[in-house]
This record gives sequence, C-alpha cells and structure tokens, in this order.
Amino acid sequence: MQSIYQRIEELIKERGMTKKAFCEQLGISTGNFGDWKRGKTTPGTNKLIEIASFFDASLDWIMLGRDVQGEVLKESKDPYFFDAYGQLNCQGEQLSETEKDFIIEYIEFTRFRKEKKQEDSTTE
Repeated sequence: MQSIYQRIEELIKERGMTKKAFCEQLGISTGNFGDWKRGKTTPGTNKLIEIASFFDASLDWIMLGRDVQGEVLKESKDPYFFDAYGQLNCQGEQLSETEKDFIIEYIEFTRFRKEKKQEDSTTE
C-alpha cells in the first residue's frame, strides 16, 4: 500500500513538476517534504486540503489510496443561490438585479485573478 507521500509524489510526477517546484508553489519547506518521505511526519489537514485542491484530487485518494465511490459532487458555476434556491437568507430585503449581477461579476473576477496568479507562478 502506498503512503500519503507516495501518492503526493505520484501526483507531482503526473503534473510533470519537480518536487522543488511543488514545494515552492504550495509553501512547503523541503525539510518538511523530506520528513513526509521518511515517514517522520505527515501533512496537516489544511495542507492536505490545499494539495488535493492543487491537483484536483480527492482527499480519500490522497489519504487512503481509494477512489471516491458513487457520484462526486462538484460545485456548479451557476449562480445557484439566486436562481435555483432563491436568495440566501442573510438580510431582510431582496437583492436587486444590479446587486446580484455585481456579486456574480465579483465571483468571476476572483476566479480570473486566481487562475492568472497560478499561470504567472508557473511561468516564473
């Protein structure tokens, strides 16, 4: 059975990255990474979540080596809290269409900035 480190190492290889580049992008010291390899320590919960997100992998697979059974739920890019379910009950009055559009635009802009930041860090 593979260790957590071996599964992370497999993801790094699949991505075509070096271990050093992986550590730099996720803010992991090479010393900590070496401790994972030797089995001295394992990544903390927050770091495991960050690694899973970075590689678009499931925590089940990274931690236990098993694939998720059944359907995998992914968040829709639709503005679900406005359309499908109605407005979240976070204030007394309904948002105007302009306010809803602003929120949707802000979410899209935030996604764009995140993707741009990732692209910039891979070209350095």
